[in-house]
Amino acid sequence: MKNYKIILIAVGTMFTFMLMSLVGIQSARNKAIGLEEAVYTAESDIKVQEKRRVDLVYNLADSVQQYDKHESETLKELADGMGRGNQIEDVNTALAAVTYAYPELKSNENYKQLMNELAITENEIAQYRENYNQSVTAYNRYTRKFPSRIFLDWTGYEIRKFERLDYQAPSDAPQNLFEE
Repeated sequence: MKNYKIILIAVGTMFTFMLMSLVGIQSARNKAIGLEEAVYTAESDIKVQEKRRVDLVYNLADSVQQYDKHESETLKELADGMGRGNQIEDVNTALAAVTYAYPELKSNENYKQLMNELAITENEIAQYRENYNQSVTAYNRYTRKFPSRIFLDWTGYEIRKFERLDYQAPSDAPQNLFEE
């Protein structure tokens, strides 16, 4: 009767040890999968922000260009109107007339807004790239450490090779935005 209890305890202990080992090994694989997905998500976030940048740059540049064209035409019309005989002797009177009679020109504000939006977008892209690099670092560190490296091999998990991004400007970065 006593041998029966000892055998039962030994079998129970071995079963518990095997179950805990199996859970530990599968946990290593699940963590690697989670880290891999974090890398893919970070990579996707970068692509979304780069698409936003392209859309934003072209839309804002077109908007600023159109407003600049309108403002230029307005100034030409003002100059032509003044040149046709609206001679004003007093400079202060002329400035007051222009201030009250003609529209406020704001293309410089549009340029400031464009530059601000571009700076914000570039900062966001830099932040997403840093997030990607942190995700790659965490994944690479985990898959190369002991014992997770061995456990991942045992489960047949295929370790991916991710490279950190460099911070050089891409060759397809928008340039010459206001050329016609």
